[in-house]
Amino acid sequence: MLTIILVLAVAAVVVFFLMKKGKITDANKNNIPDAIENKVTEAKEEVKEVIAKLKKTTAKKKNTKEKNA
Repeated sequence: MLTIILVLAVAAVVVFFLMKKGKITDANKNNIPDAIENKVTEAKEEVKEVIAKLKKTTAKKKNTKEKNA
């Protein structure tokens, strides 16, 4: 467990150092690499789409059950 924590800490320091050197982009200077921000944004959009589809499907099934009853 200690080894995992140590490896993660070293990785965080390396990423931070590379951001400060300009090797990893961080346009808004919030210490979160832009690549990670973009992936999180994409994932949020996909989740919203899936939720919308799920709600639409659930509503259709609910209406079908009400009509059959």
